[in-house]
Amino acid sequence: HRRTDTSGQHTLCYEQQIYLIAGAFLSRHSLPKNDCLALSALRNLFPSTVMNARLVSVAWALNFARAFYLPGVAPREYESGEKVELKVNKLTSVRTQLPYDYYSHKFCKPHGGVQATAENLGEFLSGDRIENSPYLLFMRMDEYCKVLCQTKLNAHNILQFKRSIDEWYHHNWIVDNIPAASVIDTESFVTTSYSRGFPVGYYDRVSGKHFLYNHANIVIEYHEAVPGGNRIVGFYVEPFSVQHEFVGGVSWDGKDTTPALQTCSTAEPMDLNQAKDHALALTKSIEVLFTYDIVWKPSNIKWASRWDIYLSMDNAVPKKVHWFSIVNSLLIVFCLSGMIAIILTRNLRRDISQYNRLPTDEDPESEISTSEETGWKLVHQDVFRPPTTCPMFLCVFIGGGVQVLVMALLTIAFAAVGFISPANRGSLMFVMLVLFALMGTFAGYHCARLYKTFKGQHWQRATAATALLFPGGSFLVFVSLDLALASYKDSTGAVPITSMVALLALWLGISVPLVFLGAYLGFRKEPIEFPAKYSNIPRPIPMPPWYLSSAFTVTTGGILPFGACFVELFFILSSMWMDQYYYVFGFTFLVFAILLITCAEITIVFLYFQLCAEDYRWWWRTFLTSGSTAAYVFVYSSLYFTKLESNLPITYLLYFGYMLIICFGIFLFTGTTGFYAALWFNIVIFGSIKVD
Repeated sequence: HRRTDTSGQHTLCYEQQIYLIAGAFLSRHSLPKNDCLALSALRNLFPSTVMNARLVSVAWALNFARAFYLPGVAPREYESGEKVELKVNKLTSVRTQLPYDYYSHKFCKPHGGVQATAENLGEFLSGDRIENSPYLLFMRMDEYCKVLCQTKLNAHNILQFKRSIDEWYHHNWIVDNIPAASVIDTESFVTTSYSRGFPVGYYDRVSGKHFLYNHANIVIEYHEAVPGGNRIVGFYVEPFSVQHEFVGGVSWDGKDTTPALQTCSTAEPMDLNQAKDHALALTKSIEVLFTYDIVWKPSNIKWASRWDIYLSMDNAVPKKVHWFSIVNSLLIVFCLSGMIAIILTRNLRRDISQYNRLPTDEDPESEISTSEETGWKLVHQDVFRPPTTCPMFLCVFIGGGVQVLVMALLTIAFAAVGFISPANRGSLMFVMLVLFALMGTFAGYHCARLYKTFKGQHWQRATAATALLFPGGSFLVFVSLDLALASYKDSTGAVPITSMVALLALWLGISVPLVFLGAYLGFRKEPIEFPAKYSNIPRPIPMPPWYLSSAFTVTTGGILPFGACFVELFFILSSMWMDQYYYVFGFTFLVFAILLITCAEITIVFLYFQLCAEDYRWWWRTFLTSGSTAAYVFVYSSLYFTKLESNLPITYLLYFGYMLIICFGIFLFTGTTGFYAALWFNIVIFGSIKVD
């Protein structure tokens, strides 16, 4: 539970998963004031020596765990009247995908100067720039019609605000590490949005004017966990556009005491009726007075649940939609599994038993039938022949695919069990980068062992290509996009040089050495053993029917895997490009597993029919058959791009540049999945027949 120490500060003793171990004990007993882990209390409550020892161990674990709260995960409690800091983040737009620093526009700045908050690598790569603000908030102290500052907008500032309004730029404010939800009040309806922040202003099509939001009605919900200990559990901003006027029509130079305003009340918060007839139009060089209200509301929401409404976006997307995606994917898997079951139980079993049957005097026709066998059994001396087309590059692709696959599995698994918190901005991207670097050993190992199986001679080139191909190509695209972003003044999309150095250190200092370590271990292993040896002279391949040609199987091979994941893909793209939250990683893990199963099964089905046509060139084809899923993902993402409604060249570069990197990664791990499924299938079926 919790306790209050002598200094009056409150110490959390639950909220973390490790505390579930001792929850039953701690929920039934009150502990001493000065030390909730007092050993004497434990001995008095549990005289048993064994039980005492266990509880002491748990107690020390709890005490140790308190020192390792992640930033933004541990709750902070405020006393009444204590200052609460409001921070501002980048200005964002779903139309341009070009973030700008908050103070690149002429907003009010803090009196002590703008100070940046320490950020991690993932936040820098996401374009986050969190800074302080001049807004003064004090716990449970309502204030109305507070004047922030007065600033004069010239023609350049007016044009900048108009452009930002046209491009749907939004504020992103933060209080106690939770983002501001937007409440837009109109005469027709009230809209609450839990993503994207709140807009800079709006454009009225009737009057043809732009209006700037210069008044913020700040609503903060708090939960009083204990007397005097208040936790912030909700943060809303309702913006208004108000052309402020002082009582008596006096003017103000922004320096002396602020005169009383007649356009807002100090006794109640701003509402639509007060603001609708006094909107601030951006028509010429004007003086803008920025004001705000602060309203504190008690709430029954617990601190541990305060992110729920953000992640579900107030149940805007019902869970049954995700379940529909799962059921849709499972139907595809069941159909493919049925086809494979038919192949294995009927065709293969009959073929193998007939092929293994020895000719006898009683059955003289068996020898004739065996000699006249056609189909997959006739290519047993060629099916494991190494590919003649770029075998080294196939090994490099397999190594890169294994690295991406293991990284994706671990990242989704960690997120699904709650190790990646949405409160830690940039943590998902940071974890992905670190895991990708650490998985370099798997890439080197699989590339090296497969290349050794192919009897390759240039293992140094293969290892270097594995270490450089996917991360190197991604880094070149990233640097090119970063240089394009750097040409836009005040944009936070350009990554600082220190973050670029950190990326290079992860790649060249960790990933590359681990790839070479994995390659060393792979080359020390014996080559993959195949159940049949290949002959010196390749068997001629008959002309296959059109539906078994490489072009047809590769083109159609990615349809079913894409169909198994396209519903969930929509939500993932929305979280990436529409600034929406996505945190249903349990569904993601299921869909990802179904995707891998579908890739493996469709590859096995096509491989079986290919071998029945006496075509043994399966190495590259199986990789490309399942890897073609990435092509359908890229086409789908191109159609999704129309939702952004952008006409800026930089938006095209950013969107398709990053989607190209993502789709290449999908191509690698889906192709690798299909390849290893095909390799396993061949080893199983050809290991089941007798070969002289």
